[in-house]
Amino acid sequence: MVRFLMVVSLLLSSCLPAWSQQGGRDNSPVSFIRDVAPIFKENCFGCHGAKNPKGKLDMTKIEALRKGGTKDDPIVPGKPDESHLVDVLKASDASRMPPRETGDALPAAKIAVIERWISQGAKIDSELTPSTDIVKELRRRWTPPAPLEKYSYPVQMTALAFSPDGKSLVASGHHELTIWDTESGKLTGRLKTRSRRAMALTFLPDGMLVAGGGRPGEEGDVSVYNLKAAPAKTIDGVAWFDGVSDAKVLVRRLLETDDEVQCLALSTDGKSLAAGGCDRMIHLWDLSPGIAGAKLLQSIENHADWVFGVAFSADGKRLASASRDKTAKLWDITAKESLLTFPDHQNPVFGVALKSDGKLGYSAGEDRQIRSWTITTDQGAKQAKTMAGHNGPILKLIQHSKNPWLITASADNSVRLWNADTAAVMKTMAGHTDHVLSIAVSPEGSTLASGSYNGEIRLWKIPDGTAIRDFSGSPGQQLASTTTPAPKK
Repeated sequence: MVRFLMVVSLLLSSCLPAWSQQGGRDNSPVSFIRDVAPIFKENCFGCHGAKNPKGKLDMTKIEALRKGGTKDDPIVPGKPDESHLVDVLKASDASRMPPRETGDALPAAKIAVIERWISQGAKIDSELTPSTDIVKELRRRWTPPAPLEKYSYPVQMTALAFSPDGKSLVASGHHELTIWDTESGKLTGRLKTRSRRAMALTFLPDGMLVAGGGRPGEEGDVSVYNLKAAPAKTIDGVAWFDGVSDAKVLVRRLLETDDEVQCLALSTDGKSLAAGGCDRMIHLWDLSPGIAGAKLLQSIENHADWVFGVAFSADGKRLASASRDKTAKLWDITAKESLLTFPDHQNPVFGVALKSDGKLGYSAGEDRQIRSWTITTDQGAKQAKTMAGHNGPILKLIQHSKNPWLITASADNSVRLWNADTAAVMKTMAGHTDHVLSIAVSPEGSTLASGSYNGEIRLWKIPDGTAIRDFSGSPGQQLASTTTPAPKK
């Protein structure tokens, strides 16, 4: 009899509406910021965000949502059946939201949460106001996960940077940065980060580490870390740093934005920092007062799409940029104006550099070529030379700090060293077994590090291209093969 009652109870419960895990049972109070706002963000903000909202309906603030855009208030508090918002969520014709071209209809359980919120008066939480930015509020409440002690999969090596003394190499990880001894290839430190991944890394003259990254489509940041601070703990000789809540480690967050930061550049004198990313913006800081007093000087919207690369001129007065909008551009920092655009790639441009004498720019990208172009502000940018040889898109382009050399990383699994003056390939470094995503040169200029999509990190001598060592950049993972590759013929 008891078992029969249990089965009947189970059958009856399966016939009840599928309540949202966030909203709880049908009669439970619904929290706007906890239960409703995440549904709006996931399904609505793509079209109804603060920038260019469709139908002039901005859903990122309650006061804007209740204005209704080109229509009346879409919510009738206490009456979900009379609310236009519910009507379009349940519609089966062309009026359905989200539109068919953007994805599936909203699940019934999520619509039920919105209906209960409206039936309960469409109230907002006491700590919010009608003008609260919902995107920023959700971001503020989000807590990053702890890094995995051992990775069950290799992590993409999207960024690398040598320490100022060249003895350590910092690499991107999953919600962390990992620190490796360059002499032995052993893991020595791990730094927890809010960012899911770092896309760019650079060290400041005082030894502080700057990281740019974020969570794709969620948030982006530029953060400054002190790796000389005391670690939170040490396990098996590996120092663990808390770069999220320890103020001695996380010295400052220079930027918080709505999408991932893709690139960083530090001026030769170390007094200026630039960052670009998926919000199409380039941000420029004056670091001369020190990190505590660093000031944002400019926020530049000069590209029509993501910014993948930035580079300062030798005198720090100009800034070059590369974008998914298929152009490279040059910006006058002092005059705060665009100087020229180089459009010849006709494909996304991933990297950019400027010759030390200020007469040439270099850019590379999906078209597999490095293109050099003259910098003449009265006549625009004109192509000077092309450097070809890669069999896949060029994903990174950097300039050697002491010699007229360019270094490229490619989707053809190789790294190349070029003589920028002669446009000739000096060395091809083969051995990676996947796309090479990141490259970095040691401070003295004699060692090159490269990182790939499948987690490989390789060190090479410059300029002869001799392989030094290779290892997995994912704690707990081993490379499939650790043999030194034969030179490419």
